[in-house]
Amino acid sequence: MTIQKTNYSAEQTGPFETLLQRDFMGFHGKFFIGKELGLTGSEVSLNRLPAGKGMPFVHAHKKNEELYIVLRGNGTFFVDGDEFPVQEGSLIRVAPAGERAYKAGSEALYFICIQTEAGSLNQATLEDGIRLATTTSWIKPKECK
Repeated sequence: MTIQKTNYSAEQTGPFETLLQRDFMGFHGKFFIGKELGLTGSEVSLNRLPAGKGMPFVHAHKKNEELYIVLRGNGTFFVDGDEFPVQEGSLIRVAPAGERAYKAGSEALYFICIQTEAGSLNQATLEDGIRLATTTSWIKPKECK
């Protein structure tokens, strides 16, 4: 169930182990969350590939770069003819034209993929973030300075 509020949306998708119950165009284990959360600047997918399974095609993008964040497991990434191992903690950025595919290794591969339009970031957290005096249940008022 998705919670939709003025300034946020939230959803509980459950454990990544249940991602194989999700179907994206016949591809099990991929769940795009952009529509559910109302994302306006990126698309994000949660992914689980069973051990030994691979993406059944190589693809590229017209405008979007992708950031893959490997959370668990191991496997192999293919980008522009290069194949290299990935594991928990691997971070892979692929430019739109980069030809990409991936395969799980001896363990299931769990990862998040974030798509954004290449070159669209105008500022980062340090330039965009604003510290507020608002407190939470775990922040004491004097810590907000």
